[in-house]
Amino acid sequence: MALVLVIFLIAFAVAAVLIALRLRQSTGLPEGRVVYSDTGAWERNERAFFSQKYRLTGKPDYLVRTEKGLVPVEIKSGDAPSQPREGHVLQLAAYCLLVEEAYNERVPMGIIRYDDKQFAIDHTPALRARLLGVMNDMRAALDVADAHRNHNDAHRCGACGLRQACDERLV
Repeated sequence: MALVLVIFLIAFAVAAVLIALRLRQSTGLPEGRVVYSDTGAWERNERAFFSQKYRLTGKPDYLVRTEKGLVPVEIKSGDAPSQPREGHVLQLAAYCLLVEEAYNERVPMGIIRYDDKQFAIDHTPALRARLLGVMNDMRAALDVADAHRNHNDAHRCGACGLRQACDERLV
């Protein structure tokens, strides 16, 4: 009887490990240990990353410690475009910048995960410079009150957190 119980427990453990591995693969997360999550899948995370130096704050969906280092992962709904959207790449670059400052270590890359595909984005000096340039342009536009919406998408406008204060809102 004890032998049957042991065999059952071993079979159960193997099945649990296989299910966990399959679930992990479906998330698109890289191999490693999840050290931060803001998806609400486990628990609500109120801790945002903040940089006084760059006047920037943000919360990546996941932060995974891999063999290469810390990797932020951003989950997007919908099918992937042929190339990741520029705004998504810059959002990921911002997370790389925030994580580097918070952990005081270089972030080699980040991942943008769409429903059907994912993109690994190298965190290069060129990407950092592009992000900082866009941030400077945005702040300069705000300083001279010359910020304008740059789309005609009512859904995007309706989801914007600044919609109520915007004179150019579509909805």
